[in-house]
Amino acid sequence: MTQARSCSTASIELEVCGRAWKLGRSADLEMLWAQMGEGALDEDERLPYWAEVWPAGIALCSWLFQMRDAIRDRICVDMGCGLGLTALVAQWLGARVLAMDYEPEALRYARENAACNEVVPPFWTVMDWRRPALAPRCARYLWGGDIMYETRFASPVLDFMEYTLEPGGCAWVAEPCRSVYNAFRSALHSRGWTGRCVYEQPVEALYAQSAPVTVRVWELMRQPGMRGETRER
Repeated sequence: MTQARSCSTASIELEVCGRAWKLGRSADLEMLWAQMGEGALDEDERLPYWAEVWPAGIALCSWLFQMRDAIRDRICVDMGCGLGLTALVAQWLGARVLAMDYEPEALRYARENAACNEVVPPFWTVMDWRRPALAPRCARYLWGGDIMYETRFASPVLDFMEYTLEPGGCAWVAEPCRSVYNAFRSALHSRGWTGRCVYEQPVEALYAQSAPVTVRVWELMRQPGMRGETRER
């Protein structure tokens, strides 16, 4: 069960996986966006999405809790960790997490949030998934919450997954039933991946929203025989 306890501009307090978490930040998305000057956006449109906890991240935490025996002592990669919630939950559950984000500011707060919540810190790193800076096939599990919100992300995300996952590894992608995810699902088959929905959760309001958001977690794996993949799990 997930329950938002309070949300202020400077911090977010919530209960996830049976314990309280406090996530510090400089301001919320709306305030940070308003502070951005003209010309601040480059071709990647680096909006400060990292400053919020999104429903997909909450559902992903719940799924990681269910999979805690599988991820324990495994090398795992968190794509787009933001304020660090999913990475911290997985690290608390015993995983060995490499948590990456495109924005250095996000990781500054994520580091502070690890200390605030008394969790052994993951390995935090600034990284663009289009230019992986880690050893190939180094992780058993990889996950991301609401990272597929533009169709142009499908190919580079799959490239990163293929580069990062060891044979037999799998990825978990949490998405709030966006239509754009259909493009990603279409790309999976052509690239030799299979996908199935393994978890679904309605997430209550964490901010202004008219109704709970239904989030699905998809498990993605390479088809056996693709580039040395095996059937081992």
